[in-house]
Amino acid sequence: MGTTSLAARAEGRRQGQVAVLQHALWLVLPVLILVLSTAALTLPWLLPLMGGSGAVQEGARDYLLIRLCAAPAVLGQYVLTGWFIGLGRTRIPLIVLTIANLINAALDYLFVFHLHMTSGGVALGSVIADYSGLLLALLAAYRLGLVSPGKRPPLALLAPMLRINRHLFVRTLLLLGVFAFFTAQGARQGELVLAANAMLIALLMLISNALDGFAHAAESLTGQALGQQQPQTVRRTIALTGVDMLIMALLLSLAFVAAGPWLLQQLTDNPQLLPVLSQYQNFLFWLPVIGMAGFWLDGVFIGAQATASMRNAMIAAALLVFLPLWWLTSDWGNSGLWWSFYAFMLARAVFMYRTFLTLWRSPQNFM
Repeated sequence: MGTTSLAARAEGRRQGQVAVLQHALWLVLPVLILVLSTAALTLPWLLPLMGGSGAVQEGARDYLLIRLCAAPAVLGQYVLTGWFIGLGRTRIPLIVLTIANLINAALDYLFVFHLHMTSGGVALGSVIADYSGLLLALLAAYRLGLVSPGKRPPLALLAPMLRINRHLFVRTLLLLGVFAFFTAQGARQGELVLAANAMLIALLMLISNALDGFAHAAESLTGQALGQQQPQTVRRTIALTGVDMLIMALLLSLAFVAAGPWLLQQLTDNPQLLPVLSQYQNFLFWLPVIGMAGFWLDGVFIGAQATASMRNAMIAAALLVFLPLWWLTSDWGNSGLWWSFYAFMLARAVFMYRTFLTLWRSPQNFM
């Protein structure tokens, strides 16, 4: 996301696009060391805190240890995808991710159904797919002008990216923390609730990908308009991406209402799990509308490099809304957990509203 922001500004100015990618690639190494060190230190005590049976924890441990081998490829793909989006070349990550996911699906089928590798096989398929995607993305980047990462740039040139990514790191860490906490609380209510929540969250990822198309457009076009110093174009971009995303969110919710029960039956044939899914399916149906404003403003704020406001909104939503509401509704069981999550999604947008008004009224302040 930080790469998208800077690449979009550079594209708007029509200079320095390749330099943005080179600087971002150099930052992969220290971030990789941080990720792997953090994983090594936290996994031994974090997994027991998540709850679940011994078999669930063992499967999670196997999955994570294998999955971490893909960290260099994942981080590299993040950088390259962000750069392509910033340039407005969104077809490239579409092709790369489509091919990588097809490889992933094919390998999952092979490893799990034919080689009987369970969660370890799923992780291995993902690792191979991630490195395949990285190679494809690098090939596309070279065709757009990337010759090599170049010499290590001075710290002063990396300062803008470090500043933006520092805020985004805290924001994303809190977001992932909320998801992890959500999963842990579901696990404490039994494996059926854990499985139901996992399926609904997986569909939330599908929703977010559908809405993120407009968020990515907002990132790229807002950043390019600010790089070109065109306030009216900034406002038009914000308005059009917001309306488009709202329409998509309404269509997704209507589609879930119409086909949701059928869709859930396609995800599992477990007779014990289906009633639990049916009990909480309404929380899934309205998630697109509830989460739409937060997804949209994330895109606008990344393009405007207002990442400090994104971080502050996430801190407030997680600590002042999600956790207190979860505690107050803990007697409601999994329903209370979902209502807390709904409030969290709405609160993210509410806490970004003031900065949004400033951007709308005075885009020049963000140039």
